Amino acid sequence: MMQEMTRKILAAFDRRGVRALSLTELGERSDVITIVAQLVERGWLRATETAETYARTEGGRLQLAGPHDVTIYSRPGCHLCEEAKTQMAPVLKEFGARLTEINIDEDAELRARYDHDVPVIFLGARKAAKHRIDLAQFRRQLRDASS
Repeated sequence: MMQEMTRKILAAFDRRGVRALSLTELGERSDVITIVAQLVERGWLRATETAETYARTEGGRLQLAGPHDVTIYSRPGCHLCEEAKTQMAPVLKEFGARLTEINIDEDAELRARYDHDVPVIFLGARKAAKHRIDLAQFRRQLRDASS
């Protein structure tokens, strides 16, 4: 289970309009500095161009995702992405799941990782599908996440 302070630091980036936070804003205590260093090492935070300022990575956002948080990595104009969203919609509604759509073209790291694989679908922090979605399997994954 994720430590409370780790969760608090990662969640600090969820405030509206926050893209980066300085160590001062995160709380310059020695334990915070240590945890921030660990999060950078894990790839959940990254240093920005401004000294002692950090941004949460997509991997860090996924660590906070609950069992019914679904993320689709896509790009505008992708017919497979649109097809997957359309197919998933009733299943998401059935389970009360929340969909977050991430445009990979807005992030160089995500574009490099998923450029030829969209859509890529995560359920919580785990990859559930890519390219096409198997609705029966996706429904099972959501059901199992509820247990």
